[in-house]
Amino acid sequence: MAVASELAAVFAYIDRNRDGFLARLVDYVRHPSISAYNVGIKEVAELLVGMLTGLGFDTKLMATSGHPMVLARWDKAADAPTVLLYGHYDVQPPDPVEAWVSPPFEPTIRNGRVYARGVADNKGQHLAQILAIESHLAVQGRLPCNVILLLEGEEEVGSPHIAEFVRANRDLLKADFVVTADGQLHASGQPSIKFGSRGIVEFELRARHANRDVHSGNFGGVVPNPLWTLVQLLATMKNDRGEITIDGLNDDIVPPTPEEREAAARLPLDLAEIKRTLGLLRLDEPAERAYYDRLCFYPTLTINGLHGGYGGPGTKTVLPHEAIAKCDIRLVEAQNPADILAKVASHVRRHAPEVECLSHGPGMLPSKTPLTSPYAEPIRRAILAARGVEPLLYPAGFGSLPGYAFTKILGIPAFVVPYANADAANHAPNENLTLDCFFNGIRTGAALLDEIGRQQRPNLAI
Repeated sequence: MAVASELAAVFAYIDRNRDGFLARLVDYVRHPSISAYNVGIKEVAELLVGMLTGLGFDTKLMATSGHPMVLARWDKAADAPTVLLYGHYDVQPPDPVEAWVSPPFEPTIRNGRVYARGVADNKGQHLAQILAIESHLAVQGRLPCNVILLLEGEEEVGSPHIAEFVRANRDLLKADFVVTADGQLHASGQPSIKFGSRGIVEFELRARHANRDVHSGNFGGVVPNPLWTLVQLLATMKNDRGEITIDGLNDDIVPPTPEEREAAARLPLDLAEIKRTLGLLRLDEPAERAYYDRLCFYPTLTINGLHGGYGGPGTKTVLPHEAIAKCDIRLVEAQNPADILAKVASHVRRHAPEVECLSHGPGMLPSKTPLTSPYAEPIRRAILAARGVEPLLYPAGFGSLPGYAFTKILGIPAFVVPYANADAANHAPNENLTLDCFFNGIRTGAALLDEIGRQQRPNLAI
């Protein structure tokens, strides 16, 4: 694809500054910012404020009921569209630390990759956006379009305050559309555009019977076993055909359009390789359901953990007095976490009234942008200009991001454009980002700004 001279000059600047940009990445991910433990959050937020203020952005560190938001604006491109770039500066805890080859906050470059906690999720990806902005300013002295940067400090704990923040700051967040650089490329290495993300609700089921553990011989068959109580309850929630059987759970689902089903069917798939790498003999039921349909269009019920009784070496003939099941449900458009949790609680009361059902936060709504959105085409052209490859189009992302805050509260389209490699090991030991992905991310961010600047706002009606 031919690249305009202005963008070519920016690409050349990025190439000349690869070493310096890599050093900036290494320095950035050296700083812990673990939201779950409130470690380093304030320090990294202030680092970002200094970085963005230095680029000429009107930057604020804005308080929430939890960790602060970093909000930065550059709005000097008259009549050009405004893009809101969302990311998050908080990271997952590094545990188990002993499983890391090199310490999680001592970034190490090995075999063309930077290894560090947060390098792919999400510091390396939003830093690529910032460096794309910096490159345009260095070469052109201005940006081709208006830009708002919103960097959150609580994404890794479920973004509990983003909806409240967005509602309170609508005027400061007024944009034409949103792009989030997060997630991973397809396993083939192909870039992608994701038109939404699944929501999530998390809950815990807790069964207690006796006031202490007892001997399974002396009391087995007399004292109810809370593990059996939970196993039997869980069996009423999903059948052996893979269907979730909680009453009303599917009532509000918006079925995919024919265009969305076609887009999912076009996504490349090497099912044999996926099964080989995961050591699988089969997929989950229902067996006839298409692979990407499962991930884009259907909710899931996952037992994250089932705990109770004895799990140590050898045997212990104990009858436990307490058992816990931790679960999540991934939601699709237009399911609502509060409604789904109420339906779960109702199901528990009907089938096992002794069991407590406890929620873990408000959950996260799904988000969805139509494949036909006019904002998709400039994003596609930007990826093609930066990478020389057509992006894959995902009707929805598989994980959960707070895109709903933009689509449902601000009422604007929101897209996810991943920059990280498919094997980035997000949330796991030895998280990494390849150098190629990092520099391609900077190029993509630069091309995105250039392409948006070539659009006229009236031609991109929401």
